[in-house]
Amino acid sequence: MTLSRADADYVRDLVRKRSAIVLPGSKDDLIESRLAPVARQNGLASLEELVVRLRRERNGPLRDLVVDAMTANDPAFFSDLGLWQALEDTILPELFSRNADQRSATFWSAGCSSGQEPYSLAILLVDRFPQILPTWNIRILATDLSSEMLGRAAAGRYTQREVDRGLPARLLVTHFRRTGAMWQVGDRLREMVEFRAIDLVRPWPFVPEVDLLFLRNVLISFDPGAKREILARCRATLRTGGQLILGSSETPLTVDEGFEPMVQGPATTYRPK
Repeated sequence: MTLSRADADYVRDLVRKRSAIVLPGSKDDLIESRLAPVARQNGLASLEELVVRLRRERNGPLRDLVVDAMTANDPAFFSDLGLWQALEDTILPELFSRNADQRSATFWSAGCSSGQEPYSLAILLVDRFPQILPTWNIRILATDLSSEMLGRAAAGRYTQREVDRGLPARLLVTHFRRTGAMWQVGDRLREMVEFRAIDLVRPWPFVPEVDLLFLRNVLISFDPGAKREILARCRATLRTGGQLILGSSETPLTVDEGFEPMVQGPATTYRPK
């Protein structure tokens, strides 16, 4: 299945207007590969037919399916090992010391996709900080634009290929159980994570004050105006001492001067000035 340049540009414009995510002009092959399953699942013989239907149905569910497909990513458990080492060695111990009086901590995985990031955090807390969990109020909020990804994340079922990406065998057998060809996240981890739908470019009505905000490899696809708006909201959402965690190659400083970097061993996080 292939797209004409006009149809590919139409899809780019649709995704940008619905999500503020910019698809580069060099990504026609990505658009085609992401949309081919959507076309097949809706009984359409070609991508051309898919775009014809998109043009005709201005407010139909097909548009949501297309945006979901184009904004999905391919996450892994414990991606960027330096960050997880810094969380274990420095970031979380300092957070728990700072919040010792109120005995509460709130984490937000924004753009959680199919759930590997928030479940990795839950595993780290259970394995490395067992003394905290019984007496603290720990909240892990995980959000995404894609309802399909949120459904997968909440179900907590992963293929062998998915668990092979970053999940050590010891943690796999401890926190997951085999169900046929899939691996099921254990009940304890699932109960720790709260999944909700949120569009980052629209108001965040239910997001609490947050101690650690994971926004890794999410901003890279947004247009500059959306990046500025999202980062401003991040600053307003973070508690005193709270930190923003971006991808290892990302920085907010070229967009928002209201952050300052914090070197945490092998990782760098950002806090509001």
